[in-house]
Amino acid sequence: MAFGSFSGNRGSAPMAEINVVPLVDIMLVLLVIFIITAPLLTNAVKIDLPKASSEPNISKAETIQLAIDADGQLYWDGEKVERTELLRRYHDAAQKEPAPELHLHADRDTRYEVIADVMSEAGKAGLTKIGFVTDPTPAAAQ
Repeated sequence: MAFGSFSGNRGSAPMAEINVVPLVDIMLVLLVIFIITAPLLTNAVKIDLPKASSEPNISKAETIQLAIDADGQLYWDGEKVERTELLRRYHDAAQKEPAPELHLHADRDTRYEVIADVMSEAGKAGLTKIGFVTDPTPAAAQ
């Protein structure tokens, strides 16, 4: 790249072109280097693994269906229970391994206080997986 010239014409016009040939040369050299070294980077050890036919032991957690009607009555898997019995069942369920999931079915008109108490007691007993079950039909269709 010659920035000066031997001619007496000392124009101060900037150079309007960039010489990309050295850049292309460097890129081609790097490409060749990567093509040559890439197969050397794979470290594969050929071994013959033993065959075994076994099925994974997947233990699905039990689910507890807890329903609360509009009057605040509690139903454990369809069976009516009192609050003291509910606490005992919470503690018994929390001892199981894996811990069961609590599916909460609450009536639309159930007081929020009742739902909050039931969830709080479940958490205190050790049941951490609590889910709400809802009706999938849109509200406008009712």
